[in-house]
Parts: sequence; structure tokens; C-alpha cells
Amino acid sequence: MATTLLLFCILASLFLISHAQTCSNYTFSSNRAFTSCTDLPHLQAHLHWNYIPSTGKLEIAYRANQTSNGWVAWAINPTDTGMVGSQALVAFQNANGTMTVYPTPITSYSPSMLPGTLSFQVSNISAEYSNKEMMIFADVGPLDNGTVVNLVWQAGSSVTNNVPQVHSMSMPNLHSMGALNFLSD
Repeated sequence: MATTLLLFCILASLFLISHAQTCSNYTFSSNRAFTSCTDLPHLQAHLHWNYIPSTGKLEIAYRANQTSNGWVAWAINPTDTGMVGSQALVAFQNANGTMTVYPTPITSYSPSMLPGTLSFQVSNISAEYSNKEMMIFADVGPLDNGTVVNLVWQAGSSVTNNVPQVHSMSMPNLHSMGALNFLSD
């Protein structure tokens, strides 16, 4: 009986560990590698990055739990904290299963969520959906504010006619923001 209980505990622990992905133990299927990461405090989201001091650019991977009919967004707000003023990358899965990802500036509390131009450069933008996670990859910058930035991230449950719809007003959604130093965090 004790041996069976011990075996059960070991197997249960291994199952929980294998399903409790944090940024530090995550391996990207696309052979991408990032030197730094942080588990964001809301919406089961994670940010991975490489900061390149010589260019002031970032290679980022943002990933968050999401259903196939929802959307995710990751943003830098170069002028303030919070949503308005954020320069966002948004991703969602189309009806045919392909991912759409594009930049969009957030200029109000009722943004269009349509593609637009950001206040900083974005290149090599792509997205994936795998294992109930949406991922956004991009090269960002250089950033005018240096290595300390205000981050905002978000998730919504629906997309209509290829336009992400309003996100929930629950506490996790309203608190999904913070500051990050790409050199020390």
C-alpha cells in the first residue's frame, strides 16, 4: 500500500511539473532560443526576449493560454502606463486555422484593433497556435526609452470578421500591465 501511494505521488508530481510550464523551462518547437524571460502576473502569459545592446533591438516571444477562437496582444506603451498609447502586436487564429498577426496602435479605450503603424519599428513578426497557447514573435526597436519599458498584455475571447472583439473587464484583464527592464529582469 505504501509503495503504491509513493508511486502515485511521484507520477502525480511528474504530471503537474510537465504541465506547469513557466518561462524558464519552456522549449520552443521552432528552435528559437531566448536568454531572458519572465512569467507575467496575469492571464497565464509569458515573455521571452533577447536584447541586443549594439542595436537597441529586442527579439521577443510572447505566449499566453488561449482558445483557438480568441486573441492575444502584447504591447509597449512608450509614453505612459496602461492601455491607451500602447503600441500592440495582436494575434488570432483564422477560421482556416492559419494565424494572423499584425501591429496596431491603441489610441482609445475603444480601439479599432485594425492593422496600423507603431511608433517604433517591428519586423520578423509571426504567430503560432500550439497546445492551447498563442505565441507572437517579433523583432522590436530600437526603443526611444532604452531598456525600461511599460508593458501591457491582453486576451480576448472572440474575433468577428477578422477583428478582435473587446476583452473581459475582469481583474486579470484590467491588471495586465507593468514595467520591465530588459537588462536586469
